[in-house]
Amino acid sequence: MIKMTTTATNNVNDGVALSVRQQTLEPKRSIGNGSTGIEDLDDDGKPRRTGSTISASAHIITAVIGAGVLSLPWVIAQLGWVAGPIALAIFSCITFYTSSLLADCYRYPDPRFGKRNYNYSEAVGTFLGQRMQMACGIIQYVNIFGYSVGYAVTAVVSMVAIFKASCFHKRGFGETSCSTSNIPFMIGFGICEVILSQIPNMSELTVLSTVATLMSFCYASIGVLLSVNKVAKGNTGKTTVTGVEIGPEFSVADKVWSSFSAIGDIQVAFSFSLLLLEIQDTMKGPSENKKMKMANLISVTTTTVFYALCGCVGYAAYGNDAPGNMLSGVYDPMWLVVLANVCIVVHVVGGYQVYNQPLYAAIESWSSKKWETSRFVNHEYPVRIPGFKNKKCYINMFRIVWRSGYVIVVTLIAMVLPFFNDILAFLGATGYWPLTIYFPIAMYISRKEIRKYSLKWILLQSLSGFCLICSIAAVCGAIRGISKSLANNPFKAKA
Repeated sequence: MIKMTTTATNNVNDGVALSVRQQTLEPKRSIGNGSTGIEDLDDDGKPRRTGSTISASAHIITAVIGAGVLSLPWVIAQLGWVAGPIALAIFSCITFYTSSLLADCYRYPDPRFGKRNYNYSEAVGTFLGQRMQMACGIIQYVNIFGYSVGYAVTAVVSMVAIFKASCFHKRGFGETSCSTSNIPFMIGFGICEVILSQIPNMSELTVLSTVATLMSFCYASIGVLLSVNKVAKGNTGKTTVTGVEIGPEFSVADKVWSSFSAIGDIQVAFSFSLLLLEIQDTMKGPSENKKMKMANLISVTTTTVFYALCGCVGYAAYGNDAPGNMLSGVYDPMWLVVLANVCIVVHVVGGYQVYNQPLYAAIESWSSKKWETSRFVNHEYPVRIPGFKNKKCYINMFRIVWRSGYVIVVTLIAMVLPFFNDILAFLGATGYWPLTIYFPIAMYISRKEIRKYSLKWILLQSLSGFCLICSIAAVCGAIRGISKSLANNPFKAKA
């Protein structure tokens, strides 16, 4: 058993390196007589990285704002005016602190000039050992897969909203006449992602991330404006200090479970640590850690402001009956709602690719080393891009087959798991504590050699313990919510 575990760990070590095969194999840029210029390579011999604080911020915001922001009015409704905003602020500060700790783990032993750790699990292996690296890799990639399912569900909900808005415009309002299946929209989303999944690595996603980030600002702003308009008209729901009130149709147990699920939604709203070192590996040196900390500050501050606006203004508008998706069931003014949902779809399409790049890279790097002589796995076929005289793209057959198959599997699973809030809560709860809290704190303690049972050690472990308790509660709430959704309507997606 021990030998088998060691072998599996070594395979993971080979597979998780984010030095994407396409970056390593692509033709090196040349100067003068065609020889490779050393100034075109970084200190690790790879093509020079060109990412900046702005591009890193765009990647983070693209990954973060999306599925989580739409459920925040519902979150505030479960927790109330006091606990809701406080919870947002607490998790925002915690996430920024631990992401700053993580930024210093990109290089080892010196955070500015040491050897690079190309991804999250590699950094965990460097500081905490191979067993922890394997555990981190499993958690990270399972969560990436789960988020992909959540993104697919989110996109389809918005696509159906666009369809219904168009239908209502033609036929007038009426749920029966405009009901539709989600499956065609899910298939369309899957086809789009199959095509975009051929983008080889994170560095090539800057333009898509920038567009997706702009879309996130757009639809979040529209959501706030729609809520403000609803408040201005006086057509608001009832709000309370403690949120949804206990009554004949909402028991004490329901209140507790929904509060747990709301905590999970907040955690997923700040779950981006699993991508941070992969994003940091695209940044131009030196001092990537300082630039990454600034990118974290920009991203966390921006997202927290939007979360507070969407959550609080949305709750003020809809009250304790706030929906799980703040734009679902809203069709007035129709053109603005359609625009918001279009922006959501565009953003989710980009966010899906940003989230999946680490998983793509891990599988392809491992496969490249496993089958070094296979042309199917390793050969890149240059293809000229029509309309661009000197531009080429590189096609790899293994990449086409594996990534397409992955997207198809995600799409099929998303068809039967359309429970928006509960999926978000479960994903956030299972991934937030280990990836955002435990590993960054454990690596920080190892790097700084903090003495066990010292005051600083106790404080750090207390922070980790607090977040663990919150995550366990959120997992319980999410599982209960998913069970109820499956029992009530196991196959029909909520539009």
